[in-house]
Amino acid sequence: MISSSLDAPLLPDLASDMSNAASDVFPPSEAIPAMSASVLGTKEAPVSLSPSAEKSTATTSYLPSSQTRDTQRFTVFNKFILYENKLRFYIVASNPSDSRHRIIKIDRTSQNDLNVVEDETDYSGKQMSAMLKMLDDGNKGSGGIGRARVIFGIAGFVKFTAGWYIVVISKRSVVALLGGHYLYHCESTDMIPVCFNHKIEKPAEEQRLLSIFKQVDMSKNFYFSHSYDITSTLQSNLTKPDRFENFSWPFNGRYVWNSHMLLHPFVHEAPRGGQTWLIPLIHGHVDQAKLNVLGRVVFVTLIARRSRHYAGARYLTRGVNEEGNVANEVETEQIVSEALTTPFYFPSSKERSRRPSPHYTSYVQYRGSIPIYWTQDTTTMSPRPPIEINVIDPFYTAASRHFNDLFARYGAPIFILNLIKRREPVPRESKLLEEYTQCVRYLNQFLPDDKKMVYRAWDMSRAYKEKTQDVISYLEDMAEESIQMTGFFHTGVEPFSHYLQCSAVDETAPSWRDDILLQNGICRINCVDCLDRTNAAQFVFGKRAFGHQLYALGVVGNPNLAFDSDAVNMLTEMYHDHGDTIALQYTGSALVNRVETYRRMPNWNSHSRDIIENIRRFYTNSLLDADKQTAINLFLGVHERHGQAPHPRGNYQHWYQPQNLETMYTVEGCLHALNDFVTWRGDFWSEYYRPLLFTSLGKHFAYCMNTLKPPR
Repeated sequence: MISSSLDAPLLPDLASDMSNAASDVFPPSEAIPAMSASVLGTKEAPVSLSPSAEKSTATTSYLPSSQTRDTQRFTVFNKFILYENKLRFYIVASNPSDSRHRIIKIDRTSQNDLNVVEDETDYSGKQMSAMLKMLDDGNKGSGGIGRARVIFGIAGFVKFTAGWYIVVISKRSVVALLGGHYLYHCESTDMIPVCFNHKIEKPAEEQRLLSIFKQVDMSKNFYFSHSYDITSTLQSNLTKPDRFENFSWPFNGRYVWNSHMLLHPFVHEAPRGGQTWLIPLIHGHVDQAKLNVLGRVVFVTLIARRSRHYAGARYLTRGVNEEGNVANEVETEQIVSEALTTPFYFPSSKERSRRPSPHYTSYVQYRGSIPIYWTQDTTTMSPRPPIEINVIDPFYTAASRHFNDLFARYGAPIFILNLIKRREPVPRESKLLEEYTQCVRYLNQFLPDDKKMVYRAWDMSRAYKEKTQDVISYLEDMAEESIQMTGFFHTGVEPFSHYLQCSAVDETAPSWRDDILLQNGICRINCVDCLDRTNAAQFVFGKRAFGHQLYALGVVGNPNLAFDSDAVNMLTEMYHDHGDTIALQYTGSALVNRVETYRRMPNWNSHSRDIIENIRRFYTNSLLDADKQTAINLFLGVHERHGQAPHPRGNYQHWYQPQNLETMYTVEGCLHALNDFVTWRGDFWSEYYRPLLFTSLGKHFAYCMNTLKPPR
């Protein structure tokens, strides 16, 4: 149950926490007296203001622009203090400068019910100190307000056989800086029983479920941000800021791995101020490095978001499910930006308002299992179990739902690169090739000619072994074809130097691009596991996009980058880390074949390392995957969704929704939205500016960021 105080401060809502004497001393109608702000460590001058008079008009960054235009800049809350006593939790959220605070109360007397009292009023440091002093006096009978501990947000609430647990983020580390917004890695979490007298009727079962839940290590590869929507791409964040206007939760739920812990406790009513203290976490990989090009500093950021739908271990989640969700689905975003200015905008002046910074680019690609029904039997303990196609659906219903969803999320066109084997002594992968090819051919016949999916099937493994083709060069050609079809995102116009350079050589050179550039469509890459070959291909596509991104920023004079340059070496190591992380999450071992393998430049120890990784992968998949799958299902709340009504069968021919084939991002609409974003939502200073950090450059993330990834 949630109670929200929207138009009045928290004082009346928490009157029950105080004794009658305290209520007489501090009635709601009177002004809060001037008191020391030492409780929260603030240093404001004493002020005596009524809570209603001090109520801030600041809002969170997730409110619709129609509301933020009527208010001041949004407030970012990134510091939290948890007070704990026998009867209640009090959580005080603060902004970086300790000038704005909010408070919520969680009742600890009921074991079965979760009672949360919210207050969306912003308090000054002086007022919050007075509030905490009153609460401490009013709770003398239960030991005061309780001991304080610093946390960095709530990851959610979970319940097994007995009462609720609250999952708090207790430690974090900065991993990236994007537009002045920090991206954090979750280093540690704590689970605290909500009810103080936590009585468990089935202690053995409760402990078993608790230990299974903790097998999903939230201190590895979970990321979040307090002020930037890490669940969405940069293009979506900047050009569609109102995309969650009609939703209760302001994030992309597909990639929020703690979604069950956020949604399930509040199934009847979403908390209106929940985005302040409930933190959505993505699972995947985030990496950032710095590149210096003739004095120009370029940030390269790699963000991989793993889908929570049909997630699990390698041999236990294969192919597609009935809803059209595929196994090992990962969205990879490559952001290249020049650090000339920190925010997403150029500062305003007397003559003109804020304008978007032209120094941000991004390119998105996608990996996921082959969207047909297929499995592998692991009971034989074979290192390469046979592939079986369980269900033959002549209408490819599940695949149609999958591709319709891709059209809805990314637009058209869809470029499909299938890297599985074509010829084998014993048919294994080739079974999937025939079925997948037939699937795309069937679905394509009903699409308009200009929206048909582009399908490329290429036996990458045979090309490498037979040395009949240069694997990397062939992939680069396909990467260029894909990028020309889908484009990439650039927040500014083309550098005018390109036009001068081209016109000096050829008078018939193409015209200068004076608009932003948008990505419509997606490149979908797969092999059998979507690991080794897929990661090598994604690197080549990322490398090709990297050249175009640097060229669009005016950093290089040609989009063709040499492989042995420092920039490409850095990108190679970033994609190695990216691939290793994705492989460890899915199979329990790192990549086996790396980019150097397909470039025919293996290290002296690469063969022995590949053997070790194969053995580790076989051991993990054979003996540990069942427990891993159980833990993931419990963590994601898959058991809660059993018994749902079956998905209705769609039309066999019109399997897509026509509106999904329309151009998703148009220059006119996105340019207007981009200007609206930088004007009303682009504030970064409140979180970025930290005086204590700027007194020591060694503590500042942008200063000590990796300049080049060291070779292994």
